[in-house]
Amino acid sequence: MEKSIFSSEYSILLRLLKQTRRNANITQVELAELLDQSQSFVSKCERGESRIDVIQLRTFCHALGTTLPDFIEELESQLKKSRRKKRAK
Repeated sequence: MEKSIFSSEYSILLRLLKQTRRNANITQVELAELLDQSQSFVSKCERGESRIDVIQLRTFCHALGTTLPDFIEELESQLKKSRRKKRAK
């Protein structure tokens, strides 16, 4: 099993996290304020420099106006699409 932080799946999670923030029309600075964190913390999380645990992900989701189950459902959808693309190659 590949270390998840370096996997394509983790990259999809990070891309979805950033996309969710942008869809909510929230800047990194605004999200940082909602999380009581620094903007650099949010940036590092979105770039994969800081690993996000499930509790942090839940907090991110709530700050972005979604729920963890909804986020995970979208993540699963994007992961399935990614797998289909890989198989088609």
